[in-house]
Amino acid sequence: MAGLRPEPTARQLRLGVELRRLRDAAGLTGREAAASLGVSSSQINHIESGLTGVSEERLRRLAANYACTDEELISALAAMATSRTKGWWEEFRGALPTPFLDLAELEHHATFLQEIQFLHIPGPLQTEGYARSIFSDRIPELPSSELELRVSHRMQRKAILEGPDPTPYEAVIHEAALRIRIGDRAASRTQLAALLDASEADHITVRVIPFDLDGFGGSWTAMMLAGGAVPRLDTAVRDAPHSAAFIDSEAQLGVIRTLFRRVEAASLEPERSRDLIHKLANEL
Repeated sequence: MAGLRPEPTARQLRLGVELRRLRDAAGLTGREAAASLGVSSSQINHIESGLTGVSEERLRRLAANYACTDEELISALAAMATSRTKGWWEEFRGALPTPFLDLAELEHHATFLQEIQFLHIPGPLQTEGYARSIFSDRIPELPSSELELRVSHRMQRKAILEGPDPTPYEAVIHEAALRIRIGDRAASRTQLAALLDASEADHITVRVIPFDLDGFGGSWTAMMLAGGAVPRLDTAVRDAPHSAAFIDSEAQLGVIRTLFRRVEAASLEPERSRDLIHKLANEL
């Protein structure tokens, strides 16, 4: 059908998922929802699948028909439906895998970001040399043109931490990630120095899980929690073998929030974390 999106973004898919959840909670079928708007059931299916957009007026009519009284949620969904943001990541569309773009868009709209990494420095805190070393180790080897595109994309992700209204960001990093040399000694030293500089910013908190911590099993899975306009619209991202998995179910989000609190509680306070990073940088 003409006008359908060939590849909806993760944000567009999430809007559709939330509208379907509201319909399911109201106990209505797609046909019944369509009748309330005077459209076909296939149009409701396309909206809920992210294949087509929905106007704010229609979204609010749907919410009313679904007996949703959460005005904060409705307004947040309306903002998602009407946003026409063309962010910096659009220049990479068609050149990099879609999950790269979805991640950048998620970070751009997040109200806060919390990240846990066990083996690497988190992406938004990486230096160019560190990022290039990571992408250079890929098997099979990336063509030089794509490698540079990935490095450029990763460097531009730093935008969320810069400017007049940066996103609050908290990273919990295992000491292993600080000690593993991605690249040579000089690149590792530069990365640790950059991490120290970033940790001094008021909106950035860096905590370290030390090797000598007793009784820590942890989750051992890198993950990020991105805050939505309302908690129901939070999104978690977990590493997957060839991509990233976006998680939005409330049950799984609850588990991930608990995991983050547990790992955060086991980590060193920010000042002691900086001391450890400084010590490791001086040893290089």
